[in-house]
Amino acid sequence: MKHTYKITGMTCNGCVASVADKLSKIEGVQKIDVSLERAEAEIEMASHIPLNTLKSVLPKKYSIANIDGLGSEMPLDSSEEKTKLQQLKPLLLIFLYLFSAAILLNYKEWDTGDFMLDFMGLFYIVFSFFKLLDLKGFPESFRMYDPLAKVLPVYGSVYPFIELGLGLLFLMRFQITAALVLTILILGITTIGVTKTLLDKKNIRCACLGTALKLPMTEATFIENFIMLVMAISMLVIQFI
Repeated sequence: MKHTYKITGMTCNGCVASVADKLSKIEGVQKIDVSLERAEAEIEMASHIPLNTLKSVLPKKYSIANIDGLGSEMPLDSSEEKTKLQQLKPLLLIFLYLFSAAILLNYKEWDTGDFMLDFMGLFYIVFSFFKLLDLKGFPESFRMYDPLAKVLPVYGSVYPFIELGLGLLFLMRFQITAALVLTILILGITTIGVTKTLLDKKNIRCACLGTALKLPMTEATFIENFIMLVMAISMLVIQFI
């Protein structure tokens, strides 16, 4: 696929070379043509690359924006102007609902182990639902940061079904030990990718809720995975005590 972008801040051929060099190093970029006269960059890519990813590699003196097929500049996504808290509101609300639901299921005869199993089961069911809404778009976003999805693209396609299966196992209290081990494995791999993305300060979209909601990759994504990992490890320890 080929997309054209408006580039501002270029004043000479050196700028053109710099912009072309930075953008060409992004994974998935196959060919790039930068024009100083038109202040545009035509990029041929293997799959769609988010605008934020393109922005993240360019020095601050340059700005980049989408251009539609008619040549008019498209407005930037309003989510880019929101604060982190505003952008993460859907994720935080979902976590609040999940915690509340898990508490309500166990408040009469409280058992911390059952609470954690219910929370993890509901977590997987809800998060897999959002991923299943766009089975084509999710793998592309997921492989931007998940190490296994990068080397094994099919993993991104089956990941929502893995989450759905794990959710059912936890809620049905079936093969709990196997489900906990698999949770630690897949979330451990994803957390490594999330941590690397945060340390590299890359501005990309988080695929935790699929592509239906445009959430940025932030510390909240790391905390989300960390909570699930702590619960899974704790439950696994309890299983063997």
